[in-house]
Amino acid sequence: MVEVLQVLSVSFATVGICALLRFWRYNRRNRLPVNRETARQIMQKALEMNRFHSFSAQQLADMIRSGSATSTEITNAHIDHIKLVNPLLNAVVRDRFDEALQEAAAADDLITKYKAEGISLDTLPPLHGVPCTVKECFALTGMPNASGLVSRKDVIASEDATVVKRIREAGAIPMAVTNTSELCMWMESHNSLYGRTRNPYDLSRIVGGSSGGEGSIIGSGASPFGVGSDIGGSIRMPAFFNGVFGHKPSGGLIPGTGQYPVAGGVALKYLTTGPLCRKAEDLAFLSTIMMGPDEQDEGCVEFPELLELQEKAKSVDISSLQVFWLDSIKSFQVSRLQPEMRDCLDAAVREMENHCDVTSVKETGRLMKKLNDAVDIWSCMIHKGNPVTFVSLMADGKPFSTVWELLKWLIIGSTPYTAPGLVLCLVEKAPALTPKRTAQKVRDGELLRAELEEMLGDNGVLLFPSHPKVAPKHTRPLLYPFNWIYTGIWNVLLAPVTQVPMGLSRKEGLPLGIQVIAKNGNDHLTLAVAQHLENQFHGWVPPAQ
Repeated sequence: MVEVLQVLSVSFATVGICALLRFWRYNRRNRLPVNRETARQIMQKALEMNRFHSFSAQQLADMIRSGSATSTEITNAHIDHIKLVNPLLNAVVRDRFDEALQEAAAADDLITKYKAEGISLDTLPPLHGVPCTVKECFALTGMPNASGLVSRKDVIASEDATVVKRIREAGAIPMAVTNTSELCMWMESHNSLYGRTRNPYDLSRIVGGSSGGEGSIIGSGASPFGVGSDIGGSIRMPAFFNGVFGHKPSGGLIPGTGQYPVAGGVALKYLTTGPLCRKAEDLAFLSTIMMGPDEQDEGCVEFPELLELQEKAKSVDISSLQVFWLDSIKSFQVSRLQPEMRDCLDAAVREMENHCDVTSVKETGRLMKKLNDAVDIWSCMIHKGNPVTFVSLMADGKPFSTVWELLKWLIIGSTPYTAPGLVLCLVEKAPALTPKRTAQKVRDGELLRAELEEMLGDNGVLLFPSHPKVAPKHTRPLLYPFNWIYTGIWNVLLAPVTQVPMGLSRKEGLPLGIQVIAKNGNDHLTLAVAQHLENQFHGWVPPAQ
């Protein structure tokens, strides 16, 4: 027995040493391109060059219609901005700048034609001539659609995903596609195909995942808005780490057709599509354009009460809301809330207390016990609800051994897969090993959803931290791999959630933020509170300012 324990000890020690050496080699290969001061100067220069960086998508559309700026000017300014900052960020992984400028010129020509023929410019689509970016996992005609998987490097989209088609029909002009984590399932956007994406506020920090490329390029000011997806926080974490707004809509509001990978079964409602943007006013505007069934995504349903989402959000009386707040999930699996994140939440709570009734969730006696099991609840509900396994996606139709690839990663680093992806292939099997416990956690999740909806009712919102920490250093999330549950648990509860930037931390100058959560179908409430908090705390603060 002693000999067996000695062998196991030596084996674990060897694996640990190999892993440390592997991360050391990985970090050496991914050294920062410039120091922090040089990066700050480049970010500042890019912002000064792009006089349109502080405007919302709606404002840009109005400028194009009024003639105060052309689509070509606005698109060119954002393209130049991307060209200057992307060598530092690696957020954009493939551009279509030439095509975007051609589309911008066509948008300007159409306005000239309308004016000459006396046609009202009000008949133009709402995003006419406004540039944007798209997460690479969404099909955009002529662009790669690999989702960071090396075996899909030659996949080129032949048609647009539903939401991409809808924003283009609304007049938007995609400039590029942006980086993701491998198969969109980790909280740091790096993969073996496109590499690592960096944070515009500090290049040594993560951008979040899996919509990290979107968060980074929008946070830098180089894109007015973008399209993201979210099954565990993949819109909200990147929006938070990069200081911008992100909205995870009610489960089933916006179709995910045309993205890869896509969930199946009940999990189609856990996987949501939504916008990331610089300004709060664009969230309802863009969600309205994106939402509604497309007769392909079986999880997408009609929400008649949200058909006039933008107007409904504007009409919300903040003083009539019932606001709840909660500061953390109490579990050994997640980190303690950093003091600055607690201060950020407290500031939001104090602001809302000036206008409406505010109650601590702890005082109600609700949610707490089950919410502290959030990691297990999310894992079990995804396991039961999604017939698509991560292992099958990694294999991509080819022979695949998780253990063999993990050993290759540890010893020689020759595998095309990332460590988080390989580890996920192992742990996703855990719920199947304990079917009774898994079934109980699924029931707990369903009860937690009912309890949340009963507490919030039709006029309540919950304020909750976006993450336990500000953006960590690269690879650090591997030391606390479950912190994403601060965002992830709300997916399986089908709740609409808006990430709201709340300025920068005093010590490190990194973005702060909170989530605003409501009952399924009450997106207008979270969007209204986001707008209110932006008015009070100024929202997105451009890097280098």
